[in-house]
Amino acid sequence: MQKHFNLSDSEFKAQFINCEFNPANFSHEAHLRLAWIHINEYGFDKGVEEFQKQLLKFVDFSGVKDKYNKTLTIAALQAVYHFMQMSDKDNFKDFIDEHQQLNDNFKELMASHYSFDIFNSDKAKTEFIEPDLLPFV
Repeated sequence: MQKHFNLSDSEFKAQFINCEFNPANFSHEAHLRLAWIHINEYGFDKGVEEFQKQLLKFVDFSGVKDKYNKTLTIAALQAVYHFMQMSDKDNFKDFIDEHQQLNDNFKELMASHYSFDIFNSDKAKTEFIEPDLLPFV
């Protein structure tokens, strides 16, 4: 089980915001959970804004700012939001169990929305690029 599941949503978010969460444990699933938490707490637009701000602070603190990808971050939030709208789950564990493609087939999910590799695009790292194949929302 992922280490982030040892914490409540509020504990996990607080540790992330305060850069107390171990970067080695900040998995893809942990990213998804934080997206889910932020959207639940702030709504989509404000959730995207807050998540980006906090993620930039976290990657800077962790010394991996060069790994930040603005397009990927926003697209992931859009994907989480899309599946949240179809779900009645009130906790992340049940939500991710219901929508495993977010966790297990994320690259394929992104490829269904983008005709190019957003994971390795220099432009995608610094600015948000709208999906050119299929919109998220």
